[in-house]
Parts: sequence; C-alpha cells; structure tokens
Amino acid sequence: MSNRFSTLTEVRNVVYPTYETPEFEADNFLQGIAGTLELFHRSTLTFQDLVGELTGHPVAVFQRVDQAGYRQPIDDRILADTDTLMVFGLDHLDSGLDADRDEVDAIREWLRREDTCLLLAPHHDVGFTDDLAQRQVEFEHHGDRLVPRQQRFSRYTRSLMRALGVPVHNIWGLRPALQPGTRDPLPLNRFQDYDEIDLLDSVSTLSFHQHLPHYELTAPEGATLRVLARQAVDLTRPHPFTAAGDSEFTAVIWMPPDGDRAGDILLIDSTHFTTLFGGTESLQNLWRNLTRMGCDR
Repeated sequence: MSNRFSTLTEVRNVVYPTYETPEFEADNFLQGIAGTLELFHRSTLTFQDLVGELTGHPVAVFQRVDQAGYRQPIDDRILADTDTLMVFGLDHLDSGLDADRDEVDAIREWLRREDTCLLLAPHHDVGFTDDLAQRQVEFEHHGDRLVPRQQRFSRYTRSLMRALGVPVHNIWGLRPALQPGTRDPLPLNRFQDYDEIDLLDSVSTLSFHQHLPHYELTAPEGATLRVLARQAVDLTRPHPFTAAGDSEFTAVIWMPPDGDRAGDILLIDSTHFTTLFGGTESLQNLWRNLTRMGCDR
C-alpha cells in the first residue's frame, strides 16, 4: 500500500457519495489508479481556462512520461514559446525519474530570458522514517484514509532543484488549521513587504488540503530567497513538526532574478492550482496574479 496513488474505486468508497453518478461508473471512467490521475488532470481545467482567458493562449500540458510510456523531456520544443513553466512533482521517490543534464541546461538557458517564471511544486513527503509509530502519528495527523502510511513524492522536482541551486526541501504532509466549524483554512501569514511581485495580492487563503508540504529552507533567507507566506498547522492533531515547536509551515517562496538568471523561481504546492480541494475567489486571485506577473514588469 505504500508509495502509490489510490484507485478511483478506493476514492469513491472513501468520499461516498461524491462520485456516485453515471459519469464515474465503470462504463464511462477508469476505476484504477489511472482514473484517480485523470481526476487530477480534470481538476486543473478551471485554472487553465482562466489563464487562457487572461492571456489569449491555451495552456499547454505535458507529461514527462506519457500514458504510453514515452519519455517527453523538457526541452526547446516546450520552452521556446513558454513564459511560465509549472513543474508539478507528483512522481514518487521510487519512480526513478531525475532531471537529466540536457533538461537542466535547457531550463537554465531559458531562465536567462527576461519575464520567465519557473514554478516548482514539490508535493508532500509523508512517512519518510523507518519508525512505524511515527508513520502512524503522521497518518493520524492528516487523517486522509486515501494516503498510505508512507507516500514520498517529487523525486524529479527535487533533482531539478538541486541542479538549479534552489535551496528548498519538501518535507512532511501537514494539515492546515481551520476556521472553527468550517473546512476553510486560517488566513495565510503573509510577508507583504517581501512580495514585490504582488503574487499574494488579495490572496488571503489557499486550498484546504489535508497533507501539505513544508518547504524547508536549506540556506539563509534573504534578498534572493524570500518566504512570502506561511500557513498555520492544526495543533489539535499531534505531529513531529509541531512537537519540535513549530506552528506554521512555509507555503510560498519566491526567488527573484539573480546573477545571469533573469527569470523568477516560485515554489507553491500543486494542489493550489486544482479545484479538487476547493476553488475559492482567493485561489483565483493567486492564479490571476501569477498570470500577470510578467505583464507588470
């Protein structure tokens, strides 16, 4: 059960009766892991539509390894007419996927172009210990029956971050604190003085997702490495992160242009670009701000 996605059959059982409609019956929709992944793809359509309306260009979506198993590396074929590249890290650590040298060189060269933006979205790392008791504590903290005791994501994105010198490590899967009596997360702790790109303008909250990554800095915060927002953790559910004295996890990071890198680098979890976990006005403001970043320079 470890390190795999849930099947659609499992999803339908756990969130019953959400998907008990003809559209999601076996005759019309894949019931295995492929069906769950298809839900992820479909859940980004609202984001894609909004970006298309704002830019006049449809959003291109690529899979590094497609359904037929063919490898689709990031290269000039993708980058030549791209302003913003979003890399969603939903591959497991045991997938064997790593950024190769040609991909890194192509992205590094692309980032030398002004008004480019690389958004990296490494996902959670749940149960990264051999201590089974700790895995159980983490499981009880997030409370999602569809997530196994160990689910470690983002091997490819981690390799890309190392190669590009992005000093961030995705760790844990943390449950945000909620406003009492709702499933709405508490407002972000935003650091607006550092947000010169207005990425979080009119963005008070992100999605409520039960297991979000903490973006741990591996270098000192400063002018070229800025935490733009942190999210309060649910302190009613024990977790090693909060036991160590932490009450907020880092949710949004910006690395402004630096040296020969003319483009921006952002880190935000991929769940905040889907509607699977809510599609609030605040989220749509984030999408608009990201889309307009290059236009206001």
